[in-house]
Amino acid sequence: MDAHTPAPVPPPGCPAHGSGGRVPLYGPEFAADPQAYYAFMRHYGPTAPVEIAPGVEATLVTDYQAALQLLQDSGTFRKDARRWRDFNEGRIPADSPVAPVLAYRPNCMFADGAEHLRLRQAVTDSMARVDSRRLSHTAEQVSDYLIEQFGARGSADLLGDYAKQLPLFVFNELFGCPADIGDRVLFGISGMFDGVNAEKAMGVMFGALGELVAQKRARPGEDVTSWLMDHQARLTDEEMVHQLALLMVAGNEPLRNLIGNTLHRLLTHDAYAHRGGLIDEALDDTLWENPPMQNLAAHYPAADMEFAGTKLQAGDLVLVSFAAANTGPALTAARQAGSNRAHLAWSAGPHACPSKDPARQITVTAVENLLNRLPDVELAVPEDTLAWRPGPFNRGLTTLPARFTPVESVRRAAPEPRPAAPAHPGPAPAAARKGERGGLWSQFLNWLIK
Repeated sequence: MDAHTPAPVPPPGCPAHGSGGRVPLYGPEFAADPQAYYAFMRHYGPTAPVEIAPGVEATLVTDYQAALQLLQDSGTFRKDARRWRDFNEGRIPADSPVAPVLAYRPNCMFADGAEHLRLRQAVTDSMARVDSRRLSHTAEQVSDYLIEQFGARGSADLLGDYAKQLPLFVFNELFGCPADIGDRVLFGISGMFDGVNAEKAMGVMFGALGELVAQKRARPGEDVTSWLMDHQARLTDEEMVHQLALLMVAGNEPLRNLIGNTLHRLLTHDAYAHRGGLIDEALDDTLWENPPMQNLAAHYPAADMEFAGTKLQAGDLVLVSFAAANTGPALTAARQAGSNRAHLAWSAGPHACPSKDPARQITVTAVENLLNRLPDVELAVPEDTLAWRPGPFNRGLTTLPARFTPVESVRRAAPEPRPAAPAHPGPAPAAARKGERGGLWSQFLNWLIK
């Protein structure tokens, strides 16, 4: 760029200094200040050329209206990742960290047309049957349990000790997981997110969900798994496992970040303490300015085309930046006019988040109960020392250290976990239990009956 260009200077660490340069959406510089990157990318227009991992190129939609157009146009843009041209032609490294997120799976997220409608309807109808009072009660029970694990210390990592774990426990209850299956689901999902032997963790999770489906076929209950099974879509066992995995994995990661990011906002912005409705307001502000999934919604053009001034080829990877669209100039006026829920944090169109209402309710309950139990909680380190997780998709902290006046337990401490009987004999469940650090779901279930 010459000295007379009106375009902003690229952020530190950004190599996109010339025509055609791709902006990297990974690394510590991007994680530290993604909004600086989005501000820079706007000079490209409604879309920008990006690299989401080494050797993985994409087009990122940063403009609100263009994003809305893409998300609502299921005829021109498809979700089936088997259309991804670079992947099919061998240009994506086998060990790419973004491949597990973008690779095709037989669930409603990667389906188009009639197949998408069938799978999506089963998911939305089943989630709609969740009773809001039951959901709040479950979230509050889980919150109490987690707080009891660290409350007497007077300090905690509100991410690792709280926000990261709470969604896993709530979803386990909603899906009707018995003890030994729930232990392995928690182990599997945690391993996938933490990147610790992720392939094994995924195998443990899918094995556990397969057993859950088999058990619910024999003994259905009042839970999402049974409702999915009973839906008129008549899902096969394989389809059941993949829809459950989608709900478990895609639901937990954003919810973890949403709880953590909302707590971060409340602990670092004094203004909320002087206004009513502080939790709802902080949650909405977080969804606008620091959404839990900042870039995702992978789409692939069905044919060569021009979109928002950019030429695209069939099968190109196109992503939507919810974070950039939410904070762009076009949406500022709408937000100032009072349209506080017009953001794209939940996506939009036929693939919008099917669980946004439960997610919001869980977050409000989790934050409210924490503040009620620990009224003087505060950040334990300077705000500028907090680190954000690297990567193009998520927006979440690595830790959120806090301190507070220690609180006494209102129940006896959770007992030492007792080995859960396997659903059937075989080495896999035993191997999973060996690595799951005592069976967290079993400990919670034991605590509930004390």
